[in-house]
Amino acid sequence: MYAVIETGGKQVRVEVGQEIYVEKLEAEVESTFTFENVLMVGGDKIKIGKPYVKGASVKATVVKHGKQAKVIVFKYEPKKHYHRKNGHRQPYTKLMITEIVL
Repeated sequence: MYAVIETGGKQVRVEVGQEIYVEKLEAEVESTFTFENVLMVGGDKIKIGKPYVKGASVKATVVKHGKQAKVIVFKYEPKKHYHRKNGHRQPYTKLMITEIVL
């Protein structure tokens, strides 16, 4: 059984036991987080929502919070003596999918 959930402006296909990385969520480590925005549930019978499947939810356990690898942002204009160098590390939350409720 699998589900497609919406989180952080993205759609993610998940299954029970899978570990996923999503945009940072306001949840404590080792707590349970429930996704109510379920777009589709698949398995023996496929249920597609309009836009969400009524009564469906996905439960996940928060494993850890962290930051991704640094991305260098470098802006410059040739021959104008203008250059800026910035770094960015996007925060994330690692989740373990525990249950898909229909």
